[in-house]
Amino acid sequence: MTEKLQTQTSGTDGPRYLGSGTVEGDTRSLTGAPPSHLPPRLAITLWDFSWYTRAEAGGPYADLDPACARAAELGYNAIRICAAPLLLFGGLGLDSLAEDLEIEGLGTAPDGGIYGRGTRWYDAPGGYRLNLRERLLRLFDAAERHGLVILLASWEYQQSPVFAASPQWFEAIDAVPLAGRYRVLGDAWDRLVRFLTEAGHRERIAMVELHNEVDFSILPALADGGTEQVQRLRQLHPDLLVTASYGKPPHLAMHTVPEGLGAAQFHVYSYGVLDALQQRIDIRSEGTEGFPNAALRALLRAEAPSLAGYGRLAAWKYRATVVTDQMFYGYDWIDPAAWDTWLDKEYRPYREVMRREIESRVVAVAAWARWKDVPAVVGEGWIGYTPLRGGFEEGPAGLELAEHGIRTALAHGVWGMVLCSNAAPHHPMWADAEWQQRMNDLILSLPAG
Repeated sequence: MTEKLQTQTSGTDGPRYLGSGTVEGDTRSLTGAPPSHLPPRLAITLWDFSWYTRAEAGGPYADLDPACARAAELGYNAIRICAAPLLLFGGLGLDSLAEDLEIEGLGTAPDGGIYGRGTRWYDAPGGYRLNLRERLLRLFDAAERHGLVILLASWEYQQSPVFAASPQWFEAIDAVPLAGRYRVLGDAWDRLVRFLTEAGHRERIAMVELHNEVDFSILPALADGGTEQVQRLRQLHPDLLVTASYGKPPHLAMHTVPEGLGAAQFHVYSYGVLDALQQRIDIRSEGTEGFPNAALRALLRAEAPSLAGYGRLAAWKYRATVVTDQMFYGYDWIDPAAWDTWLDKEYRPYREVMRREIESRVVAVAAWARWKDVPAVVGEGWIGYTPLRGGFEEGPAGLELAEHGIRTALAHGVWGMVLCSNAAPHHPMWADAEWQQRMNDLILSLPAG
């Protein structure tokens, strides 16, 4: 439409000028320049905390070298992880635990299976111990061998400690007064960066995030001490990108994002039809009387136990994660085929809205990053949290939305992006090699200039 208006003529006067709003600028150049030692574009796979919580024998991260090798084969050049800075370097008396961390997962249910069996990210069987400091170095060593850089974040005030057998990790970080949590994070990151630097891995650090999704974690608002710590870390490590991430950035009021972030690492989700289903079955609440309701019961597998029969996780684990008891029950016992059938049937009226929402959010984030002259990254996206075996996001509708997000991000100068939050070794989408390779080729082949 814009091109047509620009070339429309009026008599013999030549092209009509219909206002500056009809003249499109070139938004493809990067919103801000990354450090010169880093790749010109980032194709990111999201390994979150799973790189240490799914390291059981035969698990997706049992051996980090082949996991990194496969990521490189699929075209990725970056990994985003929880580096557990508070556990490793928080100065909270957790050194012994960090060197001998027992991974339990969410625990064993009354039927003998694990809690979280039907969820993404939480389906951790546990049953092993690890030295997380040594494992972090092994990850960086493997990343170096396979040409990968690493984005460092913390999920500790959101969910990482829930997978431990002991509540010690969670209780130690929870004992930090709310107003002091960003300061403790800042100190921990400074020590962790120095640790990696001494090991020769400084240039493999693509980004340091004070914390993942500060707006959905047990933290104050970022403006209440968070950006101060980001700026302090930037001064201590001026060659590194330091920031914090938002789970739901204020797309309609980006001017309210606090000053001082070294990068725009924001997440872009459009729940749309998924949100309609979640509200219908009341799966994200906790303590709802009469749960599960009739709509959810209609989607459960025949062998699903009652809520009482399902049992409960250890009480401290509910405090250590933002996921609710109703989500664990619902996702563990949902019939994935029934779930997908509902979404496929109801999707059509939401399709255009979801496409536009993804596009508008990416554009808003990128425009803010260009204004601040910082690199932009979409570290999570595009649809939202679905059951482990649900295939909607891996199917035609989900892949179309993901590709739309990727192409929009590239068109607006976003430096790095995930293909989808579920494109990682611990998710079924990892098996779709052709789509991942094609999308990663698209990202990495685009000039940065």
